[in-house]
Amino acid sequence: MRISIMSDKKAVKSLQYAFAVIFWLALWHFASLKINKSIILVSPAEVIKTLFSLVRETAFWSAVMFSFIRIAGGFFLALVFGTALAVTASSVAFVKALLSPLISAMKSTPVASFVILVLLWLPSRNLAVVISFLMVFPIIYTNVLNGILNVDKKLIEMADVFKIGKVKKMLYIYLPDVMPFFISACTVSLGMSWKSGIAAEVIGQPDGSIGERLYKSKLLLETPDLFAWTVVIIVISYVFERLFLLLLKLISDRIERGGIAWK
Repeated sequence: MRISIMSDKKAVKSLQYAFAVIFWLALWHFASLKINKSIILVSPAEVIKTLFSLVRETAFWSAVMFSFIRIAGGFFLALVFGTALAVTASSVAFVKALLSPLISAMKSTPVASFVILVLLWLPSRNLAVVISFLMVFPIIYTNVLNGILNVDKKLIEMADVFKIGKVKKMLYIYLPDVMPFFISACTVSLGMSWKSGIAAEVIGQPDGSIGERLYKSKLLLETPDLFAWTVVIIVISYVFERLFLLLLKLISDRIERGGIAWK
C-alpha cells in the first residue's frame, strides 16, 4: 500500500513537471510568433533545428569536451581541497581562523573580478578550471566544516569510552552525519560551477570553448546558435548534476546503513 502511494505521488510529480515544461515551451513559442523577429527571439523549433545542425559538427563535440573537462576538473579539485581543509580546520583552530577571511573574500568577490585577475596570471585556456574552483571551494569547505562541527558529541564520547578506532569513528559516526551537508554543498555548487565556468569562458574567450562559441554567436547576431548553445549548457549541466548526485545518494545510503548497524 505504501509503495503504491509513493508511486502515485511520483507519477503526479512527473506529470506536473511535464506540464510545466510544456507550458513554458508553449509560452516561448507564442512569444516568438508575437515578436516575429528571429534576431530577438527564435522559436523552440528553430533552436532544435540549429541544435541538430551543430551536433553534426566535429567542432561542436570538441568545444563540449574542452569546457566539460575544465569545469568538471575545477569542481572536483574544489571538492577534494575543500573537504581536506574542512577536516583540518575542524581539528586545528589556527587553520580555521587563518582560512576564515579568505573564505569570506571568496564568497563576496564577483565572478567578473576573479576572471580579470586570473587572466593577468594564467592563459585563458585554464580560466574555467580556476574560476569553477574558486566558486565551489568556499561552499564545500563551509558545509563540510559545519557538518563536522555538528556531529553528535555524545556518540564521539561513547566511541572514546569503548576505545573505538579512528577509522571506525570516521566510517560510522562522522560520515553518516557529514554526508547530508556534503550532498547539500554539491547540489548548490554543481550548477554554480557551470554558470561561473561558462561566464569565465565568455569573458576570456579561450579558443575551442563553449564560451567562445556563445560570444561569437552574440557578436554575429546568430540568435538561433546562441539559444542552441545555451540549451547545450543546460543539458550538460543537468545530466552531470543528476549522475553525480545519484552516485552520492548511493554512497550515502550505504554509509547510512553502516551507521545504523553500528548504532
